[in-house]
Amino acid sequence: MKIYENGMYLINNREIAAEAAIDSAEAKKQTIAYNILKDHNTSEGMDALRIKFDKLTSHDITYVGIIQTARASGLEKFPIPYVLTNCHNSLCAVGGTINEDDHMFGLSCAKRYGGVYVPPHQAVIHQFAREMLAECGKMILGSDSHTRYGALGTMAMGEGGPELVKQLLGRTYDIPMPEVVGIYLKGAPIPGVGPQDVALAIIGEVFEKGLVKNKVMEFVGPGVNGLSVDFRIGVDVMTTETTCLSSIWTTDEKVKEFYEIHGREASYKELAPGEVAYYDSMIEIDLSEIRPMIAMPFHPSNTYTIAELKANLMDILHDTEERAKVSLDGQVDFTLTDKVRDGKLYVDQGIIAGCAGGGFENIAAAADIMKGTSIGPDEFTLSVYPASTPIYMELVKNGTVAALMETGAIVKTAFCGPCFGAGDTPGNNGFSIRHSTRNFPNREGSKLQSGQIASVALMDARSIAATAANKGFLTGADEIDVSYTGHKYFFDKKIYDNRVFDSKGVADPSVEVRFGPNIKDWPAMSPLPENIFLKVVSEIHDPVTTTDELIPSGETSSYRSNPLGLAEFTLSRKDPAYVGRAKEVQKIQKAIEADSCPGEVSEEFHQVIHKVKEKFSDVSRQNIGVGSTIFARKPGDGSAREQAASCQKVLGGWANIAFEYATKRYRSNLINWGMLPLLVPEGDLPFKNGDYIFIPGIREAVTEKRPEITAYVVKEGGLEPFTVTMGELTDAEREIITEGCLINYYRSGK
Repeated sequence: MKIYENGMYLINNREIAAEAAIDSAEAKKQTIAYNILKDHNTSEGMDALRIKFDKLTSHDITYVGIIQTARASGLEKFPIPYVLTNCHNSLCAVGGTINEDDHMFGLSCAKRYGGVYVPPHQAVIHQFAREMLAECGKMILGSDSHTRYGALGTMAMGEGGPELVKQLLGRTYDIPMPEVVGIYLKGAPIPGVGPQDVALAIIGEVFEKGLVKNKVMEFVGPGVNGLSVDFRIGVDVMTTETTCLSSIWTTDEKVKEFYEIHGREASYKELAPGEVAYYDSMIEIDLSEIRPMIAMPFHPSNTYTIAELKANLMDILHDTEERAKVSLDGQVDFTLTDKVRDGKLYVDQGIIAGCAGGGFENIAAAADIMKGTSIGPDEFTLSVYPASTPIYMELVKNGTVAALMETGAIVKTAFCGPCFGAGDTPGNNGFSIRHSTRNFPNREGSKLQSGQIASVALMDARSIAATAANKGFLTGADEIDVSYTGHKYFFDKKIYDNRVFDSKGVADPSVEVRFGPNIKDWPAMSPLPENIFLKVVSEIHDPVTTTDELIPSGETSSYRSNPLGLAEFTLSRKDPAYVGRAKEVQKIQKAIEADSCPGEVSEEFHQVIHKVKEKFSDVSRQNIGVGSTIFARKPGDGSAREQAASCQKVLGGWANIAFEYATKRYRSNLINWGMLPLLVPEGDLPFKNGDYIFIPGIREAVTEKRPEITAYVVKEGGLEPFTVTMGELTDAEREIITEGCLINYYRSGK
């Protein structure tokens, strides 16, 4: 893999060059990404984009909150196609009637507002989008971070729910023109190498360096044409783990055939860069050099070749254990070295699932590898989840399902659970290998607060199958001889015709929205005050803090429609004392809102405000607000779920403080919930957990676009100043923050 960090030209989609006869500014306009963004931009120029998407998609962890926010902001009809899938809370096994109540809410909203409703077990969100929504040259916005359909010629983005609310209310997605990174593919994968191997190789190379953060990855070059569409999809969906903004690929006859198979020939058109295109940077990948990969716990970028791991087994396992001490804060004993048996690594579980692993070719290849073998009667188990019912149906028809079940594998319905900790949870200290999207802590379902820990390594379905055929001993798919059947895929959408509700865009206002007892409205949220007090109630020093650590996934998903109920789980696996601390601070703000003396609620705050008044005598309860904040070095990697921010807001959070934000989507979630995305320079902090920070004139600083803001740590000896910044904010984002949240912003008539 070769990285060109400076701009490079691509000539005729084949030759990389440092110079060309055309000016780079003009050649930038020849990228696929530029032209799709231009077609969807409503602003006057291309520097500050205001994008309107063609379609929206959400699943049952996110759509209730999105629609509730939109309803509170004046929603009357879905203005563009909006698909509500049910692939996260589909088990309906936790929380009594809670999950199915959410589904009935979704169905009634699809009828009332003119949407599409996909019942549980029919398809995971992204496979349905591939089969039924994607179109070449179009744009889709989804409330799931893995919204990536670039291999099908669709520029798709995963964002927090409030960004979908904006689209539902006819507003725009506002971003600076992103840089475009060319991903130049050449050569062809060797037998046994699958899409996850290519994806992990890319992630391992670019994540830590931030090479593609908030940029568009454009896949070009002669190597694209040699890949099947399923293979391209498997690479594309994992681009989320690089922290890029979106992705797009050149399209060809194979993509055309994909649309023909799915009965949507009109959705295809050829996409390719112009004769001379300029990319802000370039990554050159020889596919023939990729080998079966593994991403060790607890991040998709913690990558090795399987051969490298086996050759240096004890050293790498020990290094992973040492890294885990940071990720897990030493809360539990975590070991991997005890998985070594006779010099070989034994794993407890294999999973092939979801938007990354559940594709037709992945599962068919796994069955070919396992033909005539058995997973054995020991601890090792294997579960396979086809990504949609049409895929499942075809695998049944061609005998693949029977072949897998004969080996001892279990084939299940379309479900995202193994990707976020709601299905196939291993035993304590279990080690799972998965062709899924993430291997963050707790996404396999363990609970640190209960002393339970398991871990996940990411691998391709082919190597998982090779390991299963070897009865749980780690094996790369390139280590075995196999004849791949190469089954042809036939798509039959009868099950969708029979089960999916499609309004065809026609709203029916006579339909009443169905509410279960766990579906609650958002609580009232105050506008940004003139001056603000922030109490630091959690201090996290991990290199990266994931959204799963901010608001756990898994069993908490049953409360996604209940803001107050879900907020009780905030930081529960990272800092269990956070909720109680935040609530104590919130009591002070509630006293202010009730025009009571905040000092009577908290003697500590009485001392704090007394100290502040020594320097700022005009401070009074009429012009202040009090909220909590957390510090994390780099928060927000992972899921697009807005709840990572909204739960803090519900508990009285008014800011995050960080050295940097891991993703645009998490920072956007903070802003849309009226929280200050504060930044401090990397180094020693001027404050610590439990300190109060006072920021005078914060509202004025936001509205007047001050690049630097003076804040003060309130100490016993006086006020100690330090500087915070907020990075670039649009005018609308500044108004959202000052109004207190997106709902307030729309209610004010903006």
